[in-house]
Amino acid sequence: MMASSYNAKEEDGQLSGAAGSGGVGAGKSKKPDNTAFKQQRLPAWQPILTAGTVLPAFFVIGLIFIPIGIGLFVTSNNIKEFEIDYTGIDPASECYNCSQTLTWNSTKPCICKVPFTLEQSFESDVFMYYGLSNFYQNHRRYVKSRDDSQLNGDASSLTSPSKECEPYRTSDNKPIAPCGAIANSLFNDTLTLYYINPNGTESLVPLQKKGIAWWTDKNVKFRNPGGNNFNLTAVFQGTSKPVNWRKPVYELDTDPENNGFINEDFIVWMRTAALPTFRKLYRLIEKKNNMIPTLQRGNYTLDITYNYPVRRFDGRKRMILSTISWMGGKNPFLGIAYITVGSVCFFLGVVLLIIHQKYGNRNNSAEIPN
Repeated sequence: MMASSYNAKEEDGQLSGAAGSGGVGAGKSKKPDNTAFKQQRLPAWQPILTAGTVLPAFFVIGLIFIPIGIGLFVTSNNIKEFEIDYTGIDPASECYNCSQTLTWNSTKPCICKVPFTLEQSFESDVFMYYGLSNFYQNHRRYVKSRDDSQLNGDASSLTSPSKECEPYRTSDNKPIAPCGAIANSLFNDTLTLYYINPNGTESLVPLQKKGIAWWTDKNVKFRNPGGNNFNLTAVFQGTSKPVNWRKPVYELDTDPENNGFINEDFIVWMRTAALPTFRKLYRLIEKKNNMIPTLQRGNYTLDITYNYPVRRFDGRKRMILSTISWMGGKNPFLGIAYITVGSVCFFLGVVLLIIHQKYGNRNNSAEIPN
């Protein structure tokens, strides 16, 4: 190890005294002040890397990272996940007609059914997601196109939304609630899941629509104007629905605790994604009986009310069923990254150890004695 330090004050004092002898008439210098900081004379410490410090560090990192990576990778692989694309690009797809004819101006919803089979049972709670591809929610103008004060229940922002919401700020000379491009593009497909019994009859799989949003979003960031006034029709009187919506915000749900700005489907959508391919939580399927799997293996049917057009931007839509673990959803990247870094460090440690054993003694013997 190396360390360097000296008394910079004495040097500063001597030089400053010498400079002061020049009198008042001496011209001002453009040089930096003669201080330890500006002249870069502060005490410094620099480690000396030797084989005795570098090699153990490589081996320790490798021995720590590899087991952690294996644990993360195994945990991720134990998560069960099923994904089905229902965009309807293929002419043989059940939703092909809907994908070709549906537009934002369509008044009649299109309904299609997609059958699928689960090869294995889902034992714990199941999370149903909808996924979109080639949808850039991270575009700068799109992300800014919202009024957080309006979403927080501010009465003045309800009648006079922020200019950031343009061109979705007003409609028919009325303020839009909620305003902005994010709210205007709200995902509005309706997904219903049925289990096909062995006798051919269908059983509705219960889907929980509450509890899908973050607690802070539901209770802090999003509030209806008017406080505890559940008469949202009167609260939102004088406002207009977003251009692409088929119904106003106060008709999103019949449950007053899940209606208006505090509707959880709406709240989940308003939390924008960082990448163009993303998934958002749609419903929860809770485990009711410890003796019966949450979703049994077998045949299912996904009933889709196809409201959300994606053909214009070459997007794709999918439904995902997934369990979770202590580390969240299925994502093998973190485990692979740990294993890769640990393996590289351990390999470099072995290579450097061989080099040190082969050439280290030769260099020491070549040193000239004092």
